[in-house]
Formats: sequence, C-alpha cells, structure tokens
Amino acid sequence: MIDLIIKALYFFLPAYFANMSPPIITNIKFIKKINKPIDFKRTINNKRIFGDNKTIIGFLSGIIFALIIFSIQQYLFNFDFFHRISIIDYNKFNPLFPLLLGFGAMFGDLIKSFVKRRLNISSGSSFPIADQLDFVVFALIFSSFIYLPDFKIILILLILTPFLCILINLIAFKLKLKKVWY
Repeated sequence: MIDLIIKALYFFLPAYFANMSPPIITNIKFIKKINKPIDFKRTINNKRIFGDNKTIIGFLSGIIFALIIFSIQQYLFNFDFFHRISIIDYNKFNPLFPLLLGFGAMFGDLIKSFVKRRLNISSGSSFPIADQLDFVVFALIFSSFIYLPDFKIILILLILTPFLCILINLIAFKLKLKKVWY
C-alpha cells in the first residue's frame, strides 16, 4: 500500500506544484507590481468574478511549474528508483499531459473562487474540502483526455490531498508565505 501511495503522490507532483506556486510567485515584489487579477476586477451581480487573489501571473505560474516538474520527472525516469515509482513512462508520454494537469489545477481553483464569490465567501476565507480538492478534481478531468490513472491512484489522491494541503499550508504560514494557516 505504501508503494501505491508513493506512486500516486509522485505521479501528481506537477499538479501539486501548480497549486502551490501562485501564492509564492505572486508574492515576489516586482511581480506584485505588474500582476493583475485574472477577472480584471469585473463583477457579476455586483460580486467579483474571482477576486484579487486569482491573478494572471499566478494562473500562468501554475501551468509553468507543472511543466517544469514533469520535465524533471522525465529526467529522473532514467534512474532506477524513479523508474520504479512511476506509473507512466515519462520518456514516451504525451507532452500535452503536464500542460493539461497544470491548466486543470489552475482552472479548478478558479471555479472554486467563482463559487465562493456566489456564496458570499470572501476571498482568502476558508472553504473546507473545496479548498483542498478543487485542483485535484479538475487536474484529473483535464488530464484524462490523455491519461486517467487507475481508480486506486485517484482514491489515494482524493483521500490524502486534503491532509497534505493542510500540512503544506501550515508550513507556508509558519514561513510567512501565507497570511492564514488554511
């Protein structure tokens, strides 16, 4: 079972990094100055579409980080340990796959933000379960056009990701990379 968990988490690293990168990248001083909200502050029924925390550079950074991590996985696939923990052949895999994983993760986050605004949940406020699984579900949906992992892998990702997100958010909060622990 541990082997399957390691394989699932390793497989999903591009989406995890896509999800984690926007808060880090968009807090870099010079990026803060040039970054714009992805909704350009537009509203629907007097409510922001996504909010200030969903930005163009944040969205693009997620996709770029997914591509970078997948490229690293492709390189590492040539080493025995990484070959053993891989559920796909990184050397023969469709290069659109990490793009779809990253885009799906970012799109899922946007959808969640859109729903939060409609429910009058303010930007940055906690939205349990959705905060932890939005990117997983949409990354899997978009990447499924090329590859959908075994049901056991999906189940592991859906069960473990909320706990991993909370742990990562706590670490980011302690490192002052996030303003809230959730």
